[in-house]
This record gives sequence, C-alpha cells and structure tokens, in this order.
Amino acid sequence: MKHIMKTVSLRDLHIRTSEIVRDAEAGTVVIVERRGQAVAELRPLDRNQRRAELPDMTRYWTKFPKVKGDSGRFLEEDR
Repeated sequence: MKHIMKTVSLRDLHIRTSEIVRDAEAGTVVIVERRGQAVAELRPLDRNQRRAELPDMTRYWTKFPKVKGDSGRFLEEDR
C-alpha cells in the first residue's frame, strides 16, 4: 500500500488533532514539525497491530499483601 504524506505544524496538530488522526487512520503519513524541523511521524497501524493483548495481571495482584481497612486512607496518612 502506498501512503500519502503530508506535513503539519505542532500547532496544527494541537488544534486539529481529530482530523489529523483520521487522515493517518485512512493511510496518510503525517510528519509533525516544530519550527520547521520534523519531530514526529504519525502513520496508520497495521490491522494486526491494532489489537495489542494485555497480560493477565491476576497472578501478580494475588502476591500483594492484603490490607485490612481502607487502603486509600493509608496512602493519605503516609503522605
């Protein structure tokens, strides 16, 4: 697939973020410039990359010590 390229300023990205992201999703490679210098590139993801699987953290959470009472309260007191 051949990508269309366009350049936007950092200010344009700030103002028109949704529109620019839609362009990238549709296949446009967007180069973001700050004061005329390219600083970032926004491009469409491969269909296979869009669904990243997050690890199951359950076994890690079970290793944390159990706290009696309100853990939020403990954090407030600790601060």
